[in-house]
Amino acid sequence: MSSNDRAPVARPRPLNERQSAERNQLLINAVTDYAIYLLDANGVIATWNTGAALFKGYSAEEIIGRSFTVFYTEADQAAGLPARALETARREGRYESEGWRVRKDGSRFWTHVVIDPVIEDGVVIGFAKVTRDVTTRKASDVALYESEQRFQRLVQSVRDYAIYMLDPVGNITNWNSGAEAIKRYKAGEVVGRHFSIFYTPEDRAAGAPARALATAVEAGKFEGEVVRVRKDGERFWAHVLIDPIHDDDGKLLGFAKVTRDITEKRKAQEEIERTREALTQAQKMEAIGRLTGGVAHDFNNLLTVIRSSAEFLGRAELDGRWRKYVDAIASASERAALLTSQLLAFARRQPLQPESFNTVTRLEGLRQIIAASAGSSIAVDIALGADALWIKADPGQFDTAVINMVVNARDAMPDGGTITVRASATEGVPAVRGHAAAAGQFVAISIADTGTGMSAETLGHIFEPFFTTKPINQGTGLGLSQVYGFAKQSRGEVAVDSREGQGSTFTLYLPVTTTREEKPAPREADERPFKPLRILLVEDNLEVGQFAAGMLEEMGHTVTRVGDAQAALEALEVGADRFDLVFSDVVMPGASGVELGRTVRTRWPSLAVILTSGYSHVLAEEAGHGFPLLRKPYTLDSLIDILRNAGR
Repeated sequence: MSSNDRAPVARPRPLNERQSAERNQLLINAVTDYAIYLLDANGVIATWNTGAALFKGYSAEEIIGRSFTVFYTEADQAAGLPARALETARREGRYESEGWRVRKDGSRFWTHVVIDPVIEDGVVIGFAKVTRDVTTRKASDVALYESEQRFQRLVQSVRDYAIYMLDPVGNITNWNSGAEAIKRYKAGEVVGRHFSIFYTPEDRAAGAPARALATAVEAGKFEGEVVRVRKDGERFWAHVLIDPIHDDDGKLLGFAKVTRDITEKRKAQEEIERTREALTQAQKMEAIGRLTGGVAHDFNNLLTVIRSSAEFLGRAELDGRWRKYVDAIASASERAALLTSQLLAFARRQPLQPESFNTVTRLEGLRQIIAASAGSSIAVDIALGADALWIKADPGQFDTAVINMVVNARDAMPDGGTITVRASATEGVPAVRGHAAAAGQFVAISIADTGTGMSAETLGHIFEPFFTTKPINQGTGLGLSQVYGFAKQSRGEVAVDSREGQGSTFTLYLPVTTTREEKPAPREADERPFKPLRILLVEDNLEVGQFAAGMLEEMGHTVTRVGDAQAALEALEVGADRFDLVFSDVVMPGASGVELGRTVRTRWPSLAVILTSGYSHVLAEEAGHGFPLLRKPYTLDSLIDILRNAGR
């Protein structure tokens, strides 16, 4: 069939005016989600649709012909809101708002209202009113608003954390009270500024702010413990967390930033670490002390043989060719004895002979020795004042400690400089090397130099025996060990303040004493001959025992040697009247020499007792044992002298 043969298409007939109105009314009545109705020029309801009847509760018969003000709350009616709404629509061509309205049963609901004027021949003859019930949306909006307000109050109430937002480039968009408390900026001073203002200048120069944001985007967050800057320039340790914020499409909206001030936590951690290091150092020093004390004891036994043998040979008529070797042995043994003495001082096992003396007077007496020890290229400034500063300590060890500090200062100034010596009274001792500060009155003897100074690592080792920064064969590393041991054994302390390139100051603190004893005049050498003695020699070291017995016999004494205190008591039980003197080592298996001496004193009070030791914790811990003590390595003269006094 050709196109000309097709059936004609039916076209709808145009509606007349009445039919069009009916059709529109059907359309309006079919809308149930909106109240759509007409008002006359005075606001009287002229039409009513199904949607209006559904959510306002009035049927058309009940409401048509009444004023639309019936839907307003009493407060809005009293405020003239209905008339203003119509006037606004008439004047501006449209009125739109949201507000509370009232149903037939008196319940309220939240509405979105649009009023448009109906104009005919330029005259407003009425109004078209469209109302929608948005109570559910309003409730959601209110709930969201209240939730946001609660969240805002929560964030603002947090004062231990700085919680704020950044835009995508790092500008601050809000600010909580914790941020103000920690960073000390008010919101008006900081919102809109870039968050890099909280970084240190060096971090900003290194690009740290940009890297932090980039890390947050790439890794999902940035977290770390870093140094930040408050408004007043004060630096503090902070734990920082930056999280990126994206919308549902993955677009970056900005960053959430949380900062906590952890300065006190860091200080506590550092203090714990310092305490741990101090404990480790103290344990190390204690272990070294025990080791060196034991080594010194055994070494002194050997030196007793070497030193006394050299002295015996020195008294003989020797060819000059052999004399120089004997003198070399004697000189070397003297130096070795000094080393062991310093080791014992460090280990705090050196029996001291404390005396009361004025440190000012003592230092004045050392003035020439200090100058000679410093050398010609170094200026020495000694300013002591006129006040008497009394302490009770071993004066010989005190002198040695001062000279050791002077020599250490001299060696720190190879190109010359100045050594400054000061003495003053001070209240308490500062905390050093992890030890707690000490209260009380102390004398502080400080020796400062203008030398090379020391690094923190070196400072941690300077008091250890044999530690030295000097070249080989230019120091034993025992000088400062002696200072340390002397200070500790004298109930004092030694402190060091040093920085590389800025010199060092050593300060020796010793307790003040109220006792001011006059040192007795030295006793003149006793040249009288002594009578031969019958000696019970108690020595556990075979070599030392054999040598001591031979030496005593060479001197004309009769010697019976035993190896320990038990054997000595057994010999005395057989016949104590066979002996004039018990000459005993202190440290032996079983009972010590002190315990042996006390037993002898109790059971055989007429029998003399002399003790000897190269090292003894017993003597260090039991001062005032009351027995004459001959320290190893002893000299022939010291042995003769102590035996002469015992034999009187």
